[in-house]
Amino acid sequence: MMRAWTLPMLLVFCGSAAATGPILKGIPGTAAVLLSAFLILAFVNSPLIYPRSVDAREAQRRSAVDGRPIVFWRPGCTYCLRLRIRLGRAARRAHWVNIWRDPAAAAAVRAANDGNETVPTVIVADRPHTNPDPEWVREQLRRSA
Repeated sequence: MMRAWTLPMLLVFCGSAAATGPILKGIPGTAAVLLSAFLILAFVNSPLIYPRSVDAREAQRRSAVDGRPIVFWRPGCTYCLRLRIRLGRAARRAHWVNIWRDPAAAAAVRAANDGNETVPTVIVADRPHTNPDPEWVREQLRRSA
């Protein structure tokens, strides 16, 4: 769990450090802009922007029942963030699995990607798709609804 928050906490710390200089120089507006930018980056890279993760076994069970895709992701991954943002509200219909929280999920991703933990890896009908086009994933979500 802590690993998922390392980058966001580091961004908050760096933003605080970057804002300290302008505050000490009497430029609070610049400090506020710097801190705000770092806080936004921290939020975007945090697990908060993603739908609640389940473990790999639970995602596979749910997908077998409802046919929805499984999305393996990890915090800090720009491609995962791109997928999440481009899916919009439809992202909540997929089963999201954080590979940093679930060793079985990381193993499943490595098995699908020649030993690499390449994310996002989307499983549709038991077939892995590495870093698929968000529009394709949206179509798969529509089909499973």
